[in-house]
Amino acid sequence: MSRTADPAAAVMDLPRRDAPDKLAGRTRYTVDMAGPGTLHAAIRRADIPRGRIIRVESGVARQMPGVRAIVTAQDAPGTHGIGISDHPLFAGKEIRYNGEPIAAVAADTLEQARAAAAAIIVEVEALPPVLTMAEALSPSAPLVHEGWKDYGVLFEGGARKGNIAWEAKVVRGDTDAAFARPDVTIVEGCYEVGRQSHMPFEPRAAIATFEDGRLHLVTSTQVPWTVRAVTSSLLGIPSSQVRITVPPVGAGFGLKFDCTIEPVAALLAWKTGRRVSLANSRQEEMATCLCRENAQIRIRSAVTTEGEIVGREATVLMDCGAYGGEQIFLTTMTAHTLGSNYRLGSVRLSTRAIYTNTPPNGAFRACNGVYNTFALERHTDEICAAIGMDPVEFRRRAVFRDGSIGSTGQVFEGEVLVPMIERMEALKQKSGSREAEAGGRLYGRATTVGSWFVFVGPSAATVNLNADGSATLVTSGVEIGSGTMVQALPQIVAGQLGIRPQDVVVKAADTDAAGYDVGVGGGRTTVSLGAASVKACEDVLSKLLPVAAEMLQTSQDNLVLGKGRIEIAGRKGSGATIASVAQRAQALHGPVTGSGSFTGQGVPSMAGCAMGHFINAIDIPIFAVHDCEVAVDPDTGHVEILSYKVVQDVGRALNPRAIHGQIQGGVVQGLGYALHEDVTIDAKGRIAQDSFETYRIPLAQDVVPVEFELFEGAPSIGPLGVKGAGEVPILNVGAAVACAVANATGKPVSRLPLTPPRVLGLLVSDEPPLDHPHIGKDWSSNVIALPQSVRAG
Repeated sequence: MSRTADPAAAVMDLPRRDAPDKLAGRTRYTVDMAGPGTLHAAIRRADIPRGRIIRVESGVARQMPGVRAIVTAQDAPGTHGIGISDHPLFAGKEIRYNGEPIAAVAADTLEQARAAAAAIIVEVEALPPVLTMAEALSPSAPLVHEGWKDYGVLFEGGARKGNIAWEAKVVRGDTDAAFARPDVTIVEGCYEVGRQSHMPFEPRAAIATFEDGRLHLVTSTQVPWTVRAVTSSLLGIPSSQVRITVPPVGAGFGLKFDCTIEPVAALLAWKTGRRVSLANSRQEEMATCLCRENAQIRIRSAVTTEGEIVGREATVLMDCGAYGGEQIFLTTMTAHTLGSNYRLGSVRLSTRAIYTNTPPNGAFRACNGVYNTFALERHTDEICAAIGMDPVEFRRRAVFRDGSIGSTGQVFEGEVLVPMIERMEALKQKSGSREAEAGGRLYGRATTVGSWFVFVGPSAATVNLNADGSATLVTSGVEIGSGTMVQALPQIVAGQLGIRPQDVVVKAADTDAAGYDVGVGGGRTTVSLGAASVKACEDVLSKLLPVAAEMLQTSQDNLVLGKGRIEIAGRKGSGATIASVAQRAQALHGPVTGSGSFTGQGVPSMAGCAMGHFINAIDIPIFAVHDCEVAVDPDTGHVEILSYKVVQDVGRALNPRAIHGQIQGGVVQGLGYALHEDVTIDAKGRIAQDSFETYRIPLAQDVVPVEFELFEGAPSIGPLGVKGAGEVPILNVGAAVACAVANATGKPVSRLPLTPPRVLGLLVSDEPPLDHPHIGKDWSSNVIALPQSVRAG
């Protein structure tokens, strides 16, 4: 077998090649690309949360200056969705949330389009909405979707009923017997979190044109192939007639996994025969922002005095808003966040996505893992208090070991969490305590663990080796600000081909040029696209190395690549440049190009214990250990982060600098979730925080430098042993802060965010712990039924 480049050559602190242009403002995002002659679009949105549409009259609007086209539900009568096809492009017969699109206008200017949209007459019969999950689960609640039984179910297995859009379950072992044991302590808790807004600087935007009879969409998205499929379906045209290209994306965080504005822009371009640009205003973006969902979690555990968890049961309610969307898929995550940290003798989990008449929610960095980790780690500290065991010692005893079985029966490999906890303890000892900085404030500290995973999915890559020794990488990957497309992938390709990362050109996503890809998110980009790129490089080398061997009169087994050259092993200077070999190969056989594809290998779970899950077992688990020190002002309720430490499982760190950036950014975003960001729904079903002025995100003075260590060597099917590093940094933050504040105040923390008024409320009141009677305590039920407590009123 021929020798190629040393994989270690791919490991380096590589600066971002896109940084100078972004810092200088030269990078052009979708919102910058409208150009002269482009029509501008605006959407007429509903201003009530629920109602029956009687009439939509656009005659006056059509006659207004500059108006070129108006489209409504009659122009796109179909539906789409993930798991359930329940989401129309426009409200046709019924309004289900405040802000739902009813019509769209294309006009010569944005001002004209907005004026015409406002002039569209929408006559509705207002109906009583359900704005909370408690209301939605009430026996007398109106149905958000009266025709829920008629929707197409795109993935079988989940239970559905009324306002319960989807339910996923895990049942492994005999939990009833575990809780009946005489030697266990039973600990139960309820926890609650609000919504979180993504807040990318670039809003969702799309530009549509019809070129040579085909639709071309330039869009700010994380999922070009999803946009292609949904748009073609809603417009009723073959997907091969839709081309998606994606410039640099001004951040995504999961928000841009949806496809709601691209089909609207496409319809207007089709109607007008002109180039049409549609971009959300900041107010629209935040009012319809697919927030991280609000949720309620009930957990109970049966634990021995030695710290063995013999049984665990949990119910999670996720508010999916008016449509199922991502939340149908995200019900899967509970099995791998509540069930993949600690060894459990038996487990029974239920996750329900609940319809409400509120703006739809969606995926957000580490999805429901953030609040499930918060709930689980608070619950774990409550277990420790109940059995009188040190929290760190309990975690050391109870976390996964090599060969541990997850909630779905998956067997986990490698000794990871215990050495990570030891690494954190050493880091804490090295840095010491910051308690002295608390002054007269209340001081608290906590260490938490968390588990996440890479959603692998299929990817494809093509590598062209150019005659000058450079390479061009063609994929459907999208640069969403994480740097993967400009750092990790060039490093991987360069390491395989023996060239510099600077000599790898990475093409922007174009569905006409690149193969299918699930999308950028879930920590999968470096893993899936990287693995596909490695296979493409292997294909390139299979064509390049025979030519090099002939040129150098040696066997392929004697060849090594590096620093832009192909050398004979042990004879430095004896070879040729890669450029000269590429030119020779091109002359003899044509262009030197290679293709590769990759998808998850599929880890087995235990048959019959997971129901309604899109992913029954995980290909690449990722673990994290966080430590946080806080000072709580007893007079104001303000929480100051004194120190923050992270030990993160990365598999193999190709670019420590890039991972550090992800950890720092993820922790800051998590601090916003833990302390500041509070999305509320008013009585009219509107998101009250619809601007930077009204939504509190972390500011410069809130940022704390993160101390971190990268834990390498855990098993991974990723290329060169890598794991995704972008999602997991946010995972433990809410948990670590909440546990530290609980330790500081001596009060049970069961809600996030910990805003100053909420912390003051904890300090000055003796309110009882949270209870969610509408969740119910019928842990043994395996069929959807309203809990007895709710049925009894």
